Amino acid sequence: MIASAVSELIPVVGISAACAAFDVSRATHHRQRLGPRHGPPTPRPTPARALSPDEWAGALAVLRSDRFLDTAPAEVVATLLDEGTYLASERTMYRILAAEGETGERRAQARHPAHAAPELLATGPDELWSRDITDLRGPAKWTSHRLYVIMDVFSRHVPGWMVAHRESAALAERLFADTCAKQCITRDTLTVHADRGSSMTSKPVALLLADLGIARTHGRPHVCLLTG
Repeated sequence: MIASAVSELIPVVGISAACAAFDVSRATHHRQRLGPRHGPPTPRPTPARALSPDEWAGALAVLRSDRFLDTAPAEVVATLLDEGTYLASERTMYRILAAEGETGERRAQARHPAHAAPELLATGPDELWSRDITDLRGPAKWTSHRLYVIMDVFSRHVPGWMVAHRESAALAERLFADTCAKQCITRDTLTVHADRGSSMTSKPVALLLADLGIARTHGRPHVCLLTG
C-alpha cells in the first residue's frame, strides 16, 4: 500500500521527498494515514466567563423593560455603568438579543398609513383634460419648437394645440383661455391635469383656471374612464 510505503521511507529521506517519490501530496498522505473522521464535531467548551442562566435571563429582562425597550445595547450598557451596575458587555447583549430574534431596530418607528393613489374620473367629454408640452425638432440644426397640446381624456379629442418657439406661461395661459372659450366650458365642470412643468404650475395659468372655475391637478394619478 502506498501509504505504508511512504511511511517507511519518511524516516530515511523525510516526508516531502517520500511523498514526491510516490507522487503523493502531503495532504493525501496525512488523510490516508489518519483515516476518515466520523461523528459530530466536538462542541465548543463553555467559556469560563459566560453568563449563567439567571444572569442571561436578568440581562434579557432589562433589555425588554419599558425603560430600555427602544434603546440600543451600547446605550443600555453606558446608562447602567453610570448607575454603577454591570450586567454584561455590549457584545454579549447583542448575542442575547440575537438568540431571542430581537436584533431588529429597537427605536420607536413612525408608522405611515397607506394612502390610496388619487383618482381622476371621466364619465364624458369636457370633464377631464390633460395638457402637455413636447419638444419638436426644428427645420435647421440646433433648432426646436414647443408643441402645446390639450387632450380630452375621455374622447381622446384634441380641443386645443399650439406650436411656439419657447415654453412660456403667457402662451399656456392664452391657449387655455382660447380653448375654454371655444369649447364653451362652464364653471365647476372641468378638471385639467398636467405635469409639474414651470409653465403648467405658473401663477398666471393657476389664476386663469381659478377665474374660470376649473380644477387642476398635478402628478401621476390613476385615471378612470366610464364609458357607460
